[in-house]
Amino acid sequence: MKPQDILAGKTSLWIFGYGSLVWKPDFKYKRSKVGYIQGYKRRFWHGDNFHRGNDELPGRVVTLIEDDDASTWGVAFEVTGSQVEESLNYLNVRETVCGGYITRMVDFFPQGENQAPVQALLYIATSDNPLYLGPASSAEIGAQIAVCRGKTGHNLEYLLRLAQFMRSSCPHVEDHHLFSIEAAALTVVVYLLADSSSYPLSH
Repeated sequence: MKPQDILAGKTSLWIFGYGSLVWKPDFKYKRSKVGYIQGYKRRFWHGDNFHRGNDELPGRVVTLIEDDDASTWGVAFEVTGSQVEESLNYLNVRETVCGGYITRMVDFFPQGENQAPVQALLYIATSDNPLYLGPASSAEIGAQIAVCRGKTGHNLEYLLRLAQFMRSSCPHVEDHHLFSIEAAALTVVVYLLADSSSYPLSH
């Protein structure tokens, strides 16, 4: 079922972002809140052959894996009025057509005391998706991210921006998966830069 069908007639909607949406929503919204959802863990297990990679070298981006003991931090955006349809039309292309994601409704818990949870729309890629790459070590994922790029930009930028968001907006949250991949990718970049400096450019 498409999100437009689920939300027919709604004048307000929250959309939860846990990947590139946290820094680049690219749709108009009324307000945003940092917070988390429960029952899912964020993992770089999804392939990207459009935004951050290509068919020859697919990048790795995040999806959510069901885990009863886990929670995932991100940003929820409230869209109202005409923004509802506009944002869904935009995200249908960005996440569903190009990314291979499906949608679910989940409880979103805003950061801070006395904040009531709200229902939010979530885009998630499952293991039966053709772009799904599955688990790998932090070193493998980091090395893959370090060398891939797509139409939106370098895969490394995606990783670093997500890590930066977590450090600045959720400094109390230890995201070992994210930070270990960041460290691995930066190590590869340092090696690549050191290697390239060994070969002076011809004039």
